[in-house]
Amino acid sequence: MVTLQEVKAHPTVDSFVRNGNKFLGVMGFTEHSYRHVNLVSSIARNILERLSHSGREAELAAIAGYLHDIGNVVSRSHHGISGALIAFTVLQEMGMPPDEIAQVVSAIANHEEEYGQPVNVVAAALILADKSDVHRSRVRNPDFATFDIHDRVNYAAEHSFLWVHENRRAITLELTIDIDICPVMEYFEIFLTRMTLCRRAANFLNSSFELVINGAKLL
Repeated sequence: MVTLQEVKAHPTVDSFVRNGNKFLGVMGFTEHSYRHVNLVSSIARNILERLSHSGREAELAAIAGYLHDIGNVVSRSHHGISGALIAFTVLQEMGMPPDEIAQVVSAIANHEEEYGQPVNVVAAALILADKSDVHRSRVRNPDFATFDIHDRVNYAAEHSFLWVHENRRAITLELTIDIDICPVMEYFEIFLTRMTLCRRAANFLNSSFELVINGAKLL
């Protein structure tokens, strides 16, 4: 069975992760490097493990998490779709069974909030893991005066953590935001569609989704 470590070692995957992040940097987008894909991979695995899904499903979620932004090497626009096609080619070449490829590529293709859907448990875990990575370390613009709303929201986030409460079937995104940099309303202005998608993903996993900002439960 194809493993996450084998996927990480694939030369095409390594090149596309590095170059996709570099191309986004040229356009002024936030960081999508090894830090982001490794974190999303780890969180996606943790979600399914804590909710008692099989070890193989958790491994597939980790693989999808690592590959989910690989389409940025083509374009930021619809990078979920292009990433799914790239992942299909790589995973087929590595000998992954078609039924497993289907789970991974559908998860990658459905992680963008504009049109994504939690079509399986791998996709649901990936959505929650990806949307929980909000942090100031992702901002690459060195000039605070030119920050757009995405830069401000990420830079204002001093802490983010996704809690999985398996006993009460709840998934909680906990954020600490510097409201002098970004009011909570600005967070909702750009992330409301993401939070809606997270709620659908949590529901697919028979769990509720909660959002806690600066100690206050908002969802």
